[in-house]
Amino acid sequence: MPGSLVGSLRDLAVVAIREAPVHTPPLTRRARFGAALRLETTSGVLLLIAAALALLWANSPWREGYAALSDTVVGPAALHLDLSLSTWAADGLLAIFFFVVGVELKHEIVAGGLRQPREAAVPVLAAIGGMVTPAVIFVIVIAISGDDAALRGWAIPTATDIAFALAILAVFGRGLPVPLRTFLLTLAVVDDLLAIVVIAVFYTAEITLLALLGSLAAVAGFALLVRTRWARWWLLLPLAVVAWALMHEAGVHATVAAVLLGAVVPASALHGEAQPRTQRYEHLVRPVSTALALPVFAFFSAGVSVGGAGVGGLIGQPVALAVMLGLIVGKVVGVLGVTALVTRLTPLRLPDGIGLRDLRPIALLTAIGFTVSLLIAELSFTDAVHTDAAKLAIILGSGVAAVLAAIELRRDARRARSRDMNEDGVPDRPWPLIGGDR
Repeated sequence: MPGSLVGSLRDLAVVAIREAPVHTPPLTRRARFGAALRLETTSGVLLLIAAALALLWANSPWREGYAALSDTVVGPAALHLDLSLSTWAADGLLAIFFFVVGVELKHEIVAGGLRQPREAAVPVLAAIGGMVTPAVIFVIVIAISGDDAALRGWAIPTATDIAFALAILAVFGRGLPVPLRTFLLTLAVVDDLLAIVVIAVFYTAEITLLALLGSLAAVAGFALLVRTRWARWWLLLPLAVVAWALMHEAGVHATVAAVLLGAVVPASALHGEAQPRTQRYEHLVRPVSTALALPVFAFFSAGVSVGGAGVGGLIGQPVALAVMLGLIVGKVVGVLGVTALVTRLTPLRLPDGIGLRDLRPIALLTAIGFTVSLLIAELSFTDAVHTDAAKLAIILGSGVAAVLAAIELRRDARRARSRDMNEDGVPDRPWPLIGGDR
């Protein structure tokens, strides 16, 4: 009897412990700050602030100071790394952002929206359409204008800025189904992957094979080490720096090394760990990308000095018109057109919960080509006229696309939704909504 009583009390204690509410300690100020930096809205706001400061400074009476700061050279000349601060921002700091892109891409392929080819097919094809159409429009406009020197910038309007696009969706897409975010994320990740391929193939003038092989060897070493139990940042970081430096020395844009490093991080839990290392590393590195890499790059890239030409003079350049039409018209026509054709002429369908009407604001969001488009603009031209005109067009075109997308998102969220939005003949599953539960 006493034994059974003790056993019953023990069982009650176990149940009580299991069912007791868990009181999590309040987050520290540092933890709250880190969490804020991981928000998509934070990234978009910091990018806007940095770009605005650069534009104001570059067009103020103190514009020479901005130019002098951008052209300041730092780094060891013996390693061919004596680069200007603007180059360090584009080649160095932006590599942090592309590492996050590589990690996110790897996770999407293994465990996310790209895992099932049938589900990923529509956004992947939409991404391809959203890159080809802007490039075609750009080439047509430049060919008509006769400015053959601008043809090298054909890839400028093909890119999508993940950070900006997701930030605007998070703010203005409240009340829309969560699969819409997954669709945009998948499309944008594929878009960035293709943009990286374009940079590696079309914007690499001369390749030093030995340095390239050395960079790939460092990436391979990183891939082996990152899967072990003793993978620590102080072991991984030197390998990553070597891979980056050798890729830069090879003549290939160094951000390609960052994407490769992110892509070799394991996306499944190892050695009894609670979460995949792709998620852990993304969680650790994203605040650095958000708070440092992207804003500093935007600051050094968006400082277009209008000067004597004036805004009208730069916007009047054929390359500016080609970029703006490529972004605003090309992206919308490419994404919507390919999606409409695919879903009507093939068995492929959109995910449950979203319809073709929902993709109008999504297509506009893909026209925000800020970060990668600015990078491609810098790689495309060596003269200030084409570079500044392209950058100003990117800023204005992305701004127009963002405003139109925000309006469309709010309009779409207020409209009634059918039970079969994707028109596959089966009632849609209930989905949580962006910004709150159903």
